[in-house]
Amino acid sequence: MLPQRIGWVGVLALTGVALAWRWSIPAAPGRIAAETAPAAETSAPDWSDVDGDGFPAFLALDVAHDRRSFRRWFTFLAEALYYRPPGALPREVTDCAALLRFAYREALREHTGAWAAELGLDAPPPEASVEKYRYPFTPLGAGLFRITPGPFARGDETTAFAQFADADKLRRHNAHFLSRRLDRAQPGDLLFYRQLEQDLPFHAMIYLGPSQFEPGGNWIVYHTGPLDGGPGEIRRPEAGQLLHHPSPRWRPLAGNPNFLGVYRWNILRESD
Repeated sequence: MLPQRIGWVGVLALTGVALAWRWSIPAAPGRIAAETAPAAETSAPDWSDVDGDGFPAFLALDVAHDRRSFRRWFTFLAEALYYRPPGALPREVTDCAALLRFAYREALREHTGAWAAELGLDAPPPEASVEKYRYPFTPLGAGLFRITPGPFARGDETTAFAQFADADKLRRHNAHFLSRRLDRAQPGDLLFYRQLEQDLPFHAMIYLGPSQFEPGGNWIVYHTGPLDGGPGEIRRPEAGQLLHHPSPRWRPLAGNPNFLGVYRWNILRESD
């Protein structure tokens, strides 16, 4: 979706570790073979929505180590796909929102050896999985993404959540506004744009911060969506490049009316 190619910086300077990666993520990831349902919960889920953001309390990653685990896995998975050729991406990753959904869902899995093997990960990071719950074993099942407005009410678990949400719904119903300043972003936060002259007017990027694959840098990753008659590609510009993009409408600056700001996933609201 971004018209200017700016994202292959650093590919020729990959470290030996990054070059050692071999990816074979299947075209259409299915259920992870080794996934099993966790032990039954000893208490009923908390359906309250204290923040009024549409998410019941049991979905919130309300301890610091779970938020860290999610951020690390979410950014790792999104950045990892950058190193794959466009034709070798998972079949579902066709635009910016699909990249977010893929990385979000897989970040909430139990990261077992079987999971890593099915996704073709030779060396996943030494990071614990989120402990509070494991996708798809939640009180909402596999429907991770809110698709309707309003605070959560009983009954929403069957009507208001789905496995698919476009970029606009991800912003409006699954994340909350933080700032129009890029320096407020933490790894795993999101940048949203609105470009009304495009067929798909809403666009999302992931703020990575430092790379997990090579030293140095302050990175952003995104999928362009269909581009010039082709399927598009994943790009990873350095944050400074984006701030000085030749087209001002893509600069993540407060004075850019096309830049909607930095957002954070609702499940990452801090309460501890």
